[in-house]
Amino acid sequence: MKKIIATMTVASALFASPMVSNAAFGDQNLRSGMKNNDVKQLQQVLKQKGYFKNSTTTTYFGSITKQSVVNFQKANRLAVDGVVGSATFKALKVAGSNQSSNTVTAGSKVLKQGMTGSDVQKLQQILKQKGYFKNSATTTYFGSATKQSVVNFQKANRLVADGIVGPATWKALGNSGSASTTSKPSSSTNTASSASKLINTGKKYLGVKYVWGGTTPSGFDCSGFLDYVYKEALGVKLPRTVADIYKVGVSVKSPSVGDLVFFETYKPGASHAGIYLGKGKFLHSSSSKGVGISEMSNSYWSQRYLGAKKINY
Repeated sequence: MKKIIATMTVASALFASPMVSNAAFGDQNLRSGMKNNDVKQLQQVLKQKGYFKNSTTTTYFGSITKQSVVNFQKANRLAVDGVVGSATFKALKVAGSNQSSNTVTAGSKVLKQGMTGSDVQKLQQILKQKGYFKNSATTTYFGSATKQSVVNFQKANRLVADGIVGPATWKALGNSGSASTTSKPSSSTNTASSASKLINTGKKYLGVKYVWGGTTPSGFDCSGFLDYVYKEALGVKLPRTVADIYKVGVSVKSPSVGDLVFFETYKPGASHAGIYLGKGKFLHSSSSKGVGISEMSNSYWSQRYLGAKKINY
């Protein structure tokens, strides 16, 4: 009993302030079905970051709390299991906590159409500085013009284009540079550069044999190849399986160079993926040929194509 009380005391300390501590959460995670004050404090932090949508918080970890955790995990490239363990606690501290002096101070507040306030005007000012808000004057009202400006910014920065300013959009507003009203956002150049690095790195391993479960240049399976290339080229860690990579990606109607293309092969759902090279070709590690380049129009791949997704770097 003393051990349980001590563990819960540590948990409470984690949420003592709006910033979650880096401290470990003992041996106890928070998950569906639990009921205690730590759950309520978790909900409060998720609410501050725009993920918990209920008007009030409770001490019960139910389906709404789990979905809020899942959404947070997806946005922060974590294992998407709805369980709050040490990695999720750490991310809860990091997400939205490093706002620069040029960003909106209310960076953890979700803004959407219909809202009013000084935060909306600050948002418009930043969007105007970056060339997205075209009105001559800014206001405190989040109307259709503001929403369209946000959508355009989100599309240019490879975000979910829903017109809602949540943590991911705040972060991009702070890191995408200060484009003028007559120039393109610097993120366009950064995106092209990242795609080029990704492809050039991947092509270095053309001919490497396929190995089930392989994660190194001595032999790659499909997801092992993608993860290795992303880490080497961009310092990005991908989930281990194609199914999980598919979950964290942002769907697009058609792939751009550097996007991932997904296929349904030996089991239902996404089970194979590759890096889109443009002109209908993609780079991947197949079980028959190892690392190579294939045509999307190939009869085998075209019949199994699921769609394309962007991975936010």
